[in-house]
Amino acid sequence: MTRTGFIGLGSQGGPMAQRMRAAGFPLAVWARRAEALAPFVAQGAQAAGSVAELGAVCDHVGVCVVDDAGVVAVCAELIPAMEPGSLLAIHSTILPESCEALAERCAARGIAFVDAPVSGGGGAAAAGTLTVMCGGSLAAFAIAQPVFASFGNPIVHLGAAGSGQRAKIVNNALMAANMGLAHAALGAGEALGMDRAALASLFKASSGRSFGLEVYARLPAPTAFAHGAALLAKDVGLLGAVLPRDDGAQALRDAALPFLAAARGD
Repeated sequence: MTRTGFIGLGSQGGPMAQRMRAAGFPLAVWARRAEALAPFVAQGAQAAGSVAELGAVCDHVGVCVVDDAGVVAVCAELIPAMEPGSLLAIHSTILPESCEALAERCAARGIAFVDAPVSGGGGAAAAGTLTVMCGGSLAAFAIAQPVFASFGNPIVHLGAAGSGQRAKIVNNALMAANMGLAHAALGAGEALGMDRAALASLFKASSGRSFGLEVYARLPAPTAFAHGAALLAKDVGLLGAVLPRDDGAQALRDAALPFLAAARGD
């Protein structure tokens, strides 16, 4: 059985790691706060004393920290400790170029690499229905797939390293834009004197519906989405960084930014 490890035990990464353990994979975990490891140890996981210690005992390591800086910091300790023939999976949403650089570092040490950002949130992770967007060689994807299947469905291979990130960034920008359009549409309806709740219910059953609208309509106020807005704003920013002069990317940003600003209280 593949010996797995996981770093980044937050609202999404935690359920992913739990699904890996529940599927029968031996699991090692590491976190900056030792108390965060207790629920996983109670389920039979091994608590690693350091990032390097985790890397040394695992065949497959998943990383799901917040941003590029966090991934770089973790991988600086992790990759040198991993054995040739093992696999590194990056579930964080970061720049595609960062994943391309990590793939090169892994290849130099004989380590397989897959960037595999996910979509669906903690609920989908707990249910095993995350969408997993994968970039890397077909050989690496095949190695990673049995572990990914413990928390994901569908699991899609999109191309070389960095491809998963490109898909995830566009996906999240579209989600943010859809929420931004819902924010604008319901605001326009209110300006016309219409009841907001009734209009939202109507939209959800009509041709204007979207998942972004459904999420937005559940919010008592935009600021209730402050945490999610910060993450989506990061990803919209990543899209701007990789496509700074693209009309499609600009259209997504223009639709998303007013709502994201309102949600963050800017």
